[in-house]
Amino acid sequence: MDDILKCMPKMLSGKELDEKLAVLPTYNKSIIEKSTTERLIAMQDIYQIFVPSAMSREIYAKLYLALLRSLQKKKSILAVRQSNENSKMVRQKSYESIIGGSDSFTIIGPSGIGKSSAVSRAVNILTEKAVLELSNTKIIACLQVQTPADCSVKSLLLEILRKTDELLHSRYYETALRSRSTTDMLVGSVSQVALNHIGLLIIDEIQNLANSKSGKTMLGTLTQLINNSGVSICMVGTPESAIFFEQERMLARRTLGLNYATMEYDDNFRNFCKAILSYSYVQEAIAVDEAMLLWLYNHSSGNASVVISLLHDSQEIAILEGHEQLDISVLNIAYEKRLTMLHNFINPPCMKSSPAKKKLPHSPTISEKTALTDNLSIYQIAMKAKVSQSDIISLLRQNGFNIAEVSI
Repeated sequence: MDDILKCMPKMLSGKELDEKLAVLPTYNKSIIEKSTTERLIAMQDIYQIFVPSAMSREIYAKLYLALLRSLQKKKSILAVRQSNENSKMVRQKSYESIIGGSDSFTIIGPSGIGKSSAVSRAVNILTEKAVLELSNTKIIACLQVQTPADCSVKSLLLEILRKTDELLHSRYYETALRSRSTTDMLVGSVSQVALNHIGLLIIDEIQNLANSKSGKTMLGTLTQLINNSGVSICMVGTPESAIFFEQERMLARRTLGLNYATMEYDDNFRNFCKAILSYSYVQEAIAVDEAMLLWLYNHSSGNASVVISLLHDSQEIAILEGHEQLDISVLNIAYEKRLTMLHNFINPPCMKSSPAKKKLPHSPTISEKTALTDNLSIYQIAMKAKVSQSDIISLLRQNGFNIAEVSI
């Protein structure tokens, strides 16, 4: 056990773990004094931000312990016997599963909540050494692949071999192609490779199983892979996959794991928004208050990626239109213009006794603060009327347009 722990990175927790998980790009306040082009380019850093959460900490712990269990099995006597059985399978002779195991689990949650980013951050910590040395054997700490869109078992197995070759500089993939291996032979080959050289196998986009006739076949192959290699397999996907796994007891047992939803309106959500809002690229200071945070929650349903898109695009609009201020009026424009396709999926929760039901205070725009000029177009005036909820006829007259009202 001691030699296994020595080859693995130290298990982190608390503040030390949060510091490792976090991705906070360098931000210089002087950026707001730069040109429009420089600010728009620098603003791409918003998409790189990752704020640690209870979800990301739990995922890290789950992956770490799964890797540890996998390495423990590789040191057992059963692993040697299983290696001999896998060789029989490659030669298409009778074989049996000896090492066994039930080390498959899922990480399931809606698209955009940050589960894949959390997995990526956890893997980044676990793979400070991408290849571990255990008993003079090279072992890939974490190997990540995606479920093929058509759920082709052969494509997945070949991809595992190809990625193994990338890290170990081996030739398993080339050998499999040259020998024109059947699917059964590939299962034996991949089982042997996983037994000897893979610690944790992570399969993303597992919801593809739910939309394919080959879904159960692929899951059966993964189960066989677990039993023949002892490798821990983590499957990451959306709630569609949960519905698929719940159909049968065998599937449900093999896919117990972590299940997440979007964020609640609590301190975690507020702190997440404040972290993103600290990256300001508009020239006027951003006033972060409860009204803005509530607006963000009600227009994102607590989905992290939607919040990031809203805060990025609203600043982009403010800069491009010379508004230079991030307020609720600009956020509304970003929501209406940029997130149209998501409107049907964003259902603000009904929060009893919550200020969400109160009318949000209107923050005057730059155009409302300054005197109206004669060179405004009808389109600009229409947009002003919409944002400020003013009478468009009055605004047109103030800007020198002759308006004649006729009865129809």
